[in-house]
Amino acid sequence: MNGAAKGAIVGGVFLAMVGGAGYGVYSLVGDDGGGAGEPAGSARPARQTSGPVTDGETADTARAFLAAWASGDAGAAAELTNNEQAARTAVADYTSAAYVSKAVITPGTPEGTTVPFKVEAEISYQGTVKPLVYDSRLTVVRGVSTGKALVDWQPSVIHPQLQQGDRLRAGTPASPPVKAVDRHGKELTAELYPSLGPVLEALRKTYGEKTGGTPGVELWVEPATADAPKRTLMTLVEGKAGQLETVLDADVQAAAEKAVAGRAEASVVAVQPSTGNILAVANHRRDGFNAAMQGGRAPGSTMKIVTAAMLLEKGLVAADRPAQCPASATWEGKAFRNQDGFSSQGQPFSNSFAKSCNTAFISLIDDVKDNGALPATAKDAFGIGLDWKTGIPSQDGSVPVTSGPAAAAEYIGQGAIRMNPLNIASITATARSGVFRQPVLVKASLDGRPLATAARSLAPGVSAQLVKMMRQTATSGTAASAMASVGGSDKGAKTGSAEVDGAASPDSWFTGFSGDVAAAAMVEGGGHGADAAGPIVAQVLNS
Repeated sequence: MNGAAKGAIVGGVFLAMVGGAGYGVYSLVGDDGGGAGEPAGSARPARQTSGPVTDGETADTARAFLAAWASGDAGAAAELTNNEQAARTAVADYTSAAYVSKAVITPGTPEGTTVPFKVEAEISYQGTVKPLVYDSRLTVVRGVSTGKALVDWQPSVIHPQLQQGDRLRAGTPASPPVKAVDRHGKELTAELYPSLGPVLEALRKTYGEKTGGTPGVELWVEPATADAPKRTLMTLVEGKAGQLETVLDADVQAAAEKAVAGRAEASVVAVQPSTGNILAVANHRRDGFNAAMQGGRAPGSTMKIVTAAMLLEKGLVAADRPAQCPASATWEGKAFRNQDGFSSQGQPFSNSFAKSCNTAFISLIDDVKDNGALPATAKDAFGIGLDWKTGIPSQDGSVPVTSGPAAAAEYIGQGAIRMNPLNIASITATARSGVFRQPVLVKASLDGRPLATAARSLAPGVSAQLVKMMRQTATSGTAASAMASVGGSDKGAKTGSAEVDGAASPDSWFTGFSGDVAAAAMVEGGGHGADAAGPIVAQVLNS
């Protein structure tokens, strides 16, 4: 080594000190059979008990932690974090449960109190050895009770795919792999369709043993909750995959993937109204969560499709009949307003729907005289909350019976209502066809599972009026700009934005149909429906 770097072997760990900065390369026990003794640089950094963490403390703490981790000393590494119990388990699991036999950890340039690093490891399981390379990072904070500089413990320090409660595991998984294909026989993989990863893992968990495959050897993330599917990180030995036919459409899926890629925290679902088949599911989220099917957030004015159906069935409105749209309306002491304070008089109800007039809906709550009417319509006609069996876990929407201002808020998709893009796409599909058809990823005939059925269809003429109002919304209402790129005249839409407590911007919601395809998208914190979620739906419909 030249004068800029010097090396030392302490307790079986090789540490290269580069430029005297306190950073270098840490090798996991197994490189030379060592591991006993104190890892290089793992001595407790000099104590400073108050104030911001200094550059020196960041360097010393990161160096000591990475060296302890590299040596396989779970106890020493854990003591350098602010969650000793969780860190000790994770570091110990790295060798005992993930079967990492060798690793070189190379820190990068600090970014304030955050230190990125590169891990070049080897997984060894029953004679099979395979490399594992990834980047991660740690942050040094001041201990609340001790005042010491400590690594702020997050599971992602060990591997960036780990979330709270997750564990790294290697071995033979319980479920064999599946080769999922779309409705035309085209293979669907997470490499070609990245956001399908969680969906494919969930399909594997449900159908792996039913398709005749045999498991291989893998490295995976074991999720914190038992009903969540594991997430495969690496295949060491290939298993035999059984083929699983889905109703997804590879072309629509590709369009959905591209559409959500341009927006953070975005999700979209496309369904076929005539069958209930799910044609595409895509998410673009930092947490990897399948929010498109399992999320639950207030859907804003997209819920007005259901509210309008209820009002139409009760004869309180008609698409062509005049409806009042005052600038504000009050229900049990709470004032509700329209966006930008707009109002209209003497215009048909279809105009209030197309322009998303909140007050036209809320001002009719007195005439409805039943706080259970909207939840009943959502369940009985639109199938919301009926325990859908799509083929993988999904949340099926919730419209609870409430009272007071909360009941009025539900009329415009706020309050206690919880939906995801799958639910809203299904609502649009039901409005389009007049009949609820439970969405599915895998045909029920494959495994004989019972599908949810709604108590009734929409009342005669209601579907036609909903479609008419959605067409007006897409051509001259709040959805016109987003839907302008969607070809043909047979198209309709509804926009929504939902206020979320503590959020700087509302969630953006949008749903639409074109021909025999209905789609819905949600962008957390995306603002107005037509601005963020709208273009996503338009791209999917154009596919």
